[in-house]
Amino acid sequence: MNIVCLDMEGVLVPEIWIAFAQASGIPELSRTTRDEPDYDKLMAWRLDILRTHGLGLKEIQDVISGIDPLPGAKAFLDELRTLTQVVILSDTFEQFAQPLMRKLGWPTLLCNTLEIATDGSITGYHMRCPQSKLTTVRALQSMGYDTIAAGDSFNDLAMIQASKAGFLFRTTPQIKADYPQLPAFEEFDDLLRAIQGALN
Repeated sequence: MNIVCLDMEGVLVPEIWIAFAQASGIPELSRTTRDEPDYDKLMAWRLDILRTHGLGLKEIQDVISGIDPLPGAKAFLDELRTLTQVVILSDTFEQFAQPLMRKLGWPTLLCNTLEIATDGSITGYHMRCPQSKLTTVRALQSMGYDTIAAGDSFNDLAMIQASKAGFLFRTTPQIKADYPQLPAFEEFDDLLRAIQGALN
């Protein structure tokens, strides 16, 4: 039995933090897991910037409400879900993801949660589990599933490499150069064909 594990940001929807950086005029917030492989370090840096500028959950959610899935993402996901089970594994937070999941037709999402103070400021976060994407892939494999994974960032590499088949999608030139053994695609049709081939 197969199950496809997809990253969310950069694969199905735009990067939330990049969109918020543009909307808030704080370019430092555009740093993502494509740039920084240490997620805890990245989040601590982000939260410090938010505190410095007095920004909280409401401001981020206001930006997210205007974000649409990447062109072709919903059609890709709809088609893929007719072929096999799909789960989205993301380091985003449930407080960010809901409007995006609605626009994608409510696929299954496993992500993390934020700690929010009464004034709406973001005080911290809880990860589901250590190395959440790799841990989830291994758990699915322990249940008898063959996993097929796709993502774009450093934090996707472990789940991609641990899967029966793994693909990079719209990743950086640096990640492509560092991992030439991983097939890399730019278009949803090509990714869909690669996944279909791995399902057989």
